[in-house]
Amino acid sequence: MSKDSVPSVWYSHNGERVGSYEGHNGTVWCVDPRYDSSLLLTGSADNSCKLWEIKTGVQVASYETKSAVRTCNFSYSGDELFFSTDKAMGHKCELNVFKLEEFKKGQDAVPYLTIMPSTSKITSAVWGPCDDTIITGHENGTMVVWDAETGEELNRSKDHTSNINDIQYNKDMTFMLVASKDFNSTLYDVENLTPVKSYKTQRPVNSACISPIKEHVLLGGGQDAMSVTTTSAKVGKFEATFYHMIYEEEIGRVKGHFGPINTLAFHPSGRGYASGGEDGYIRLHDFDPSYFEFEFV
Repeated sequence: MSKDSVPSVWYSHNGERVGSYEGHNGTVWCVDPRYDSSLLLTGSADNSCKLWEIKTGVQVASYETKSAVRTCNFSYSGDELFFSTDKAMGHKCELNVFKLEEFKKGQDAVPYLTIMPSTSKITSAVWGPCDDTIITGHENGTMVVWDAETGEELNRSKDHTSNINDIQYNKDMTFMLVASKDFNSTLYDVENLTPVKSYKTQRPVNSACISPIKEHVLLGGGQDAMSVTTTSAKVGKFEATFYHMIYEEEIGRVKGHFGPINTLAFHPSGRGYASGGEDGYIRLHDFDPSYFEFEFV
């Protein structure tokens, strides 16, 4: 993602930038690569959702929308995709679902399913296991599960009071971790959308992820960007914070960003993580040997 309108791809082992995808004219709110790293889906505040060849940077298709594209996601099979738009400028929030081959037609593409939530706008969304459902998080803190074929609402949960900013799964997709602007993060059972654990912080949570090898969750966020210029990093609480997944207790913090953390992701090996902040930096972190020796008592 990128607020300068140019998403880029980097080598994770040394931070070297490989290339960029130029074509958007506004903040890029969401990106998602296809499982085989052949295609990249991007959604932007310039009212468009674009498809790119990852290796060449060539734009494959562009679909113009009536308002900003907030979320986008490839299905796990790679054969479908969706994007959601904001409720703005008199237009309602929409979730449009396409077959990949249809979306390649660009502006002439026709979604096979359009969902128009009756609740507040969608602020985050992911495909459910086996591509049978789509799970959306909303501005008012609601979580909703939709049938990916019919658009029928299958389940709903209201455990937060403000924006659902991020949804990430654990390794086997049995649980998902939700980050909210209401200073809390909740671990949900994916099958029935029931809350299992809750992690309470002292600032808005913009992103949350689960370690693939240890019972740890990592949260990041901070005070709203509009207030950062008048607030010190200490007051803004811009650290990445580790919690024990089972016992819900804080076990460590990592400083470095001097603005809100907008996104977090563990390395697939679990041996490190990446953080992206409002300060314009992406920070790559490798864990020391002591991290793997640590046991919560």
